Amino acid sequence: MAMDGDAAFTLPRGATGFFRSRDGPPPETDLRTFRAALYAATRAAKGRVGEVEERTYPRTFHTATVIAGTGEYAILCHAHHPWIAFAQERRDWYTEEFLAPPPWARTFADLGFVVLDRAQLTRSLTDVDTSALTQGEWRHVRLYGITTWGGVLFNAWD
Repeated sequence: MAMDGDAAFTLPRGATGFFRSRDGPPPETDLRTFRAALYAATRAAKGRVGEVEERTYPRTFHTATVIAGTGEYAILCHAHHPWIAFAQERRDWYTEEFLAPPPWARTFADLGFVVLDRAQLTRSLTDVDTSALTQGEWRHVRLYGITTWGGVLFNAWD
């Protein structure tokens, strides 16, 4: 379900939401596929979907809420890569506010998404391969004081 926490991870092109025009735009995560996985996961959780919000600039991710049992989860779907994360509440950016994936998160993985866990998302950028990031991306990372992998992936730079 989740990526191996000990495996090396490279932040690929498009991870920050920025791109150089000569490289072309980053890939897009299909919103219909995310919605289908969201509803399948909600059925597995025996819950219901709350709000679904498509990403708007400058945010780098789509959000949704799932109400399951007595809890509510914010689901984050990266707009450029098929990565899923969980948080307690919806926000415009995250640094360390991630939750461990619930058991029903496996449904996202079964439908082609990579479910990221809290340990990965709160990992220091010094522990991740950032060689693909451009100088412009690093400028934003430093300007906003981002120090975690999740902070780079789930942000609103503006």
